[in-house]
Amino acid sequence: MSGSNVGLPASNRPTAFFSRTFDEAMALTREARDYLRDYGDEDSRSLEPAVGLHFAVETMRLTARLTNIVAWLLAQRAVHQGELSREELREEAWRLGAQDVCLGEPPVDPEALPPYLCDLLRRSERLFQRIARLDEMVAADIS
Repeated sequence: MSGSNVGLPASNRPTAFFSRTFDEAMALTREARDYLRDYGDEDSRSLEPAVGLHFAVETMRLTARLTNIVAWLLAQRAVHQGELSREELREEAWRLGAQDVCLGEPPVDPEALPPYLCDLLRRSERLFQRIARLDEMVAADIS
């Protein structure tokens, strides 16, 4: 446990961890939205046509990662708020989805893509991997 949890009662630690993770996911989602809205078209037009196609694929992968992360976190929130049981949460419908897409190897060297998009892709992949580990723990009922 991090030092910031030391003074909290044990019952508040998972909630604090969840809140930080949820906030991180939402901030990254807003950041990706802003980048794609404000700079995505301009950045994609400056690329070679083949790399531009990969730009489109990777922005879709970014969107898929963030969408699946937020959906999973909202399901966790529903459990914390008593709207969904822990048993229901282990059902396939509530599990983290699209792992084959979200964690698949990119078809192009990410460094060929615009630097800011590369950064968003790296951070979203790391967050998705963390959530995937948590999803496995929830499925195994490890707490």
